Amino acid sequence: MTIIDVPVSEGTRVYVNFSVSLEDGSEVDSNFGGEPVAFVVGDGSLLPGFERLLFGMSAGQRRMFTVLPEDGFGQPNDSNVQYLPRSQFDGDSELEIGLVYSFADASGGELPGLIVAFDEEQVTIDFNHPLAGRNILFDVLVHRVEPVELH
Repeated sequence: MTIIDVPVSEGTRVYVNFSVSLEDGSEVDSNFGGEPVAFVVGDGSLLPGFERLLFGMSAGQRRMFTVLPEDGFGQPNDSNVQYLPRSQFDGDSELEIGLVYSFADASGGELPGLIVAFDEEQVTIDFNHPLAGRNILFDVLVHRVEPVELH
């Protein structure tokens, strides 16, 4: 089989190792040291803002990018902060600021929410993505790029 040097673009399957870190250097996620993961450009497994950064990269290239909130997890949205009656939490629940609680969303899926405040009457839950509003450092190593049509 001939290896074709194809750059990352629409219609390609890409094999990568990556890490996602905050500007202070704390690592959020990484698969360096393990097998590369594969995704097809546009399949939704990578945020579009991260995917676009890979366009034009070829096998063997490694780059570090700074991803702004607009291209990453967005800016925090005030409407994603909800105030729920304390009575909705069972009496045995130990509420704690910083605790992540799981709620059912409209489609029956799970929606994590962070407790940011509470008192005797209500609990304030932040449903924004925990990385919203943060610049993200994206370190990526491309192992292989293949045209999807070959499969």
